[in-house]
Amino acid sequence: MQKPAFLLALLAATAAIISCAHAAVRMQAIRTDAGRGLTPRELLQRMSLRSKARAARILDEASGGAQVTPGSFDGDVPDTEYLVHFAVGTPPQPVQLTLDTGSDLIWTQCPPCTSCFHFPQALPYFDESASSTFAGALPCSSKACQALPITSCGAGADASPSPGNQTCAYGYSYGDGSVTIGILVSDTFTFPDAGTAVPDLAFGCGVNNTGIFKSNETGIAGFGRGALSLPSQLKADNFSYCFTDIKGTAPSPVQIDLPANLFSSDPAAVQTVTLIQNPDTNPSLYYLPLTGITVGSTHLPITANGTGGTIIDSGTGMTSLPHDVYDLLHDAFVEQAGLPVFNATSVSVSQLCFTLPAAGARPDVPKLVLEFEGATVDLPRENYMFDIDGATCLAVNDGGGGDTTIIGNYQQQNVHVLYDLANNKLSFAPAQCDQV
Repeated sequence: MQKPAFLLALLAATAAIISCAHAAVRMQAIRTDAGRGLTPRELLQRMSLRSKARAARILDEASGGAQVTPGSFDGDVPDTEYLVHFAVGTPPQPVQLTLDTGSDLIWTQCPPCTSCFHFPQALPYFDESASSTFAGALPCSSKACQALPITSCGAGADASPSPGNQTCAYGYSYGDGSVTIGILVSDTFTFPDAGTAVPDLAFGCGVNNTGIFKSNETGIAGFGRGALSLPSQLKADNFSYCFTDIKGTAPSPVQIDLPANLFSSDPAAVQTVTLIQNPDTNPSLYYLPLTGITVGSTHLPITANGTGGTIIDSGTGMTSLPHDVYDLLHDAFVEQAGLPVFNATSVSVSQLCFTLPAAGARPDVPKLVLEFEGATVDLPRENYMFDIDGATCLAVNDGGGGDTTIIGNYQQQNVHVLYDLANNKLSFAPAQCDQV
């Protein structure tokens, strides 16, 4: 049940309805395992499982291979990392959606559900009949409908909008084989943390949703580069997130349309790169120009990224490297760590662990630096190593085949990551995220 304070905030926010042009929005992202009473070992193990599974799906989707069978994910481990909370309709009906920088469509489950995931969704389905601001189904002639890849009107921008008032039914699939089918509609979105409500935003009312949904989500919030994503519909110049310590319970702030002088207090600490466009592989993803990785005194060149082989992803926990690059990274750590290699199989969280010299010890390990065109990100130890079961382990995975590197959110802890959409830039700045 929603807390009364949250509902009061939602109701108060409806009094501040604003135009969708450049709407400043703040939300809280909650880690999917927060509040489950899990030990640090369990948190890390579940993150590792999710990271490997998501990396396999992204690589599979990029290569055009066969999709993973829906429902094949491990046990009861949620398939996502963060859920964002806001509300739809008037009076506002709360939703909690997966934060996904790898897709565009915003959708939530709606009745009548011919095939919906009923467990473990705690919130009721969105009821359009209970919303006074519900604008109804969007027609095929709408720009929002034509931005979808598959609709009842045809395929995306090539769709024939005749007749123009034909209802836009959609089908939207993900790399893991999950699918949502429904009607594209519009209504007011309420963001209680910002105290604002924004009218006429397009979203999917999903009535046939199948696949891997185990995170208590009601749907997915796309933060990708396409026209239907939340930042795009809000006509935002930028958005940011700042992920708190994964072993803690503090929420992580997500903000849309931040001030231009966000990092003016300490500009020297900011590292900025130019985003790469990759329309042939997946135009929704954010590709970065990674040119190399340094482990201690060893430089590892990255040659596949000029074509957009590195993405930054909100839904991947631990960074994933192509197999050949991971092998070089592994060997460089083993050579320079000066510690005996631990039997990582017994930890089942990392593919490379070292034995700690004593309980509670924090030995020096080689530095890990990510090198981009125009920027260098020197990771603090806690963003690539973790201590568990008498060992210190590397929070980087072997991604297997393919040439895609995925920068995960473990490496982004306590880093304010700003997506400057207006200037096609991405910036990293150290931060205490629970105070942002």
